[in-house]
Amino acid sequence: MPSIPFIESNLPGLPVRQGKVRDLYDLGDHLLLVATDRISAFDWVLPTGIPDKGCVLTGVSEFWFEHLNTPHHLITADVEQMDLPNGADREALRGRTMLTRKAEVVPMECVVRGYLAGSGWKEYQQTGEVCGVKLPSGLVESDRLPEPIFTPATKAEMGEHDENISFEQMANQIGTDLADELRSRSLEFFERGALHAERVGLLFADTKFEFGHADGELILIDEVMTPDSSRFWPADQYQPGGPQPSFDKQFVRDWLLASDWDRESEPPELPDEIVAKTRVKYVEALERITGREFGWR
Repeated sequence: MPSIPFIESNLPGLPVRQGKVRDLYDLGDHLLLVATDRISAFDWVLPTGIPDKGCVLTGVSEFWFEHLNTPHHLITADVEQMDLPNGADREALRGRTMLTRKAEVVPMECVVRGYLAGSGWKEYQQTGEVCGVKLPSGLVESDRLPEPIFTPATKAEMGEHDENISFEQMANQIGTDLADELRSRSLEFFERGALHAERVGLLFADTKFEFGHADGELILIDEVMTPDSSRFWPADQYQPGGPQPSFDKQFVRDWLLASDWDRESEPPELPDEIVAKTRVKYVEALERITGREFGWR
């Protein structure tokens, strides 16, 4: 049976910073990233977690770090190889924790889109462009783009919105050489991810990458091509012209939109049915992407 949602980690004596999903512990030379089962929607962390979600995010990221064969921040996801404080509950952390290199984060979300969806679709309807990239006229929601496009966004602080910007704006902020390198690597990783996704019956609609500098080199950090940071669609159900079924928090968003929640007050608890359906989608994404069966802890 699925486990009870793991909402918050507890490692006494270690400096910690809490994001929407991850708890980040400072180990001096390294960081410990614990992916909880928290889920966010509409810039709110919901009171109800999704069992095993953090394990899915960690497992998918670990797969891509290995598959992409590029410099990255992951040292190990094996809790037995981590120098944890005495009394740390290693079993609770198993499968959802990454020991990583510290990096100076580049303050940009490196977004790549292969299909027209989400904020990109909204912007296209208004301007015919996405982040300054001119697109053909007459496209419909979820259409495949002629080629993947790089559409950066500013990396917002907790509780604030990311802001889509043009490549030129990005280059002005961080320098042309670094911007060119980020665009090149992001497009390459997206293409490799899309090829793998197609082999397992998925369409890779869009994703975001994050990068940082460590020991003088540019490395891939954070999570990579997970259901939280990407849109994966089942290829056999693809029908452009509207939203697509997705391997992420779609059931959660749909339920919240249909509820009477005003998005300005504390969000409501999720029904068991929505939690169960969402968990199934996350687990299916991991199993299809990695080719490995998800094991109950």
